[in-house]
Amino acid sequence: MKYSVDKKDDYAVLTLGEENLNSLKAPDLKAELIVLHNAGIKNLIMDLSNTKFVDSSGLSAILTGNRLWAESGNAFVLTGLVHPSVKMLITISRLDSVLTIKETLGEAAKYVMMAALKNELGSDKPAEEDDE
Repeated sequence: MKYSVDKKDDYAVLTLGEENLNSLKAPDLKAELIVLHNAGIKNLIMDLSNTKFVDSSGLSAILTGNRLWAESGNAFVLTGLVHPSVKMLITISRLDSVLTIKETLGEAAKYVMMAALKNELGSDKPAEEDDE
């Protein structure tokens, strides 16, 4: 599986280099997500801007990442949903109500930084609830 990881102080960006996130690639992605989580990456942004197709196995891998970071009280953000088929699948499966999705990498980074700040300050409310 082709991907890159750009580690920052409070988060890392995992950019998939694959056009297809399917049953052949999803197990590798799940394994990499577990490795990154166990390595102590506080927050993760997954950039799918290169990905044109996702199947149910790919969605399962994405949900694995979401679960891992949620269980540790940190942020998992999806960005780069630029290809209509990927965006439509996430919408149809109603995962847009479960996952934190930001339009751009910059917005995702800002969200993660705010979530990290709120965690440091001990806020018990998720970042999006404070925006209301």
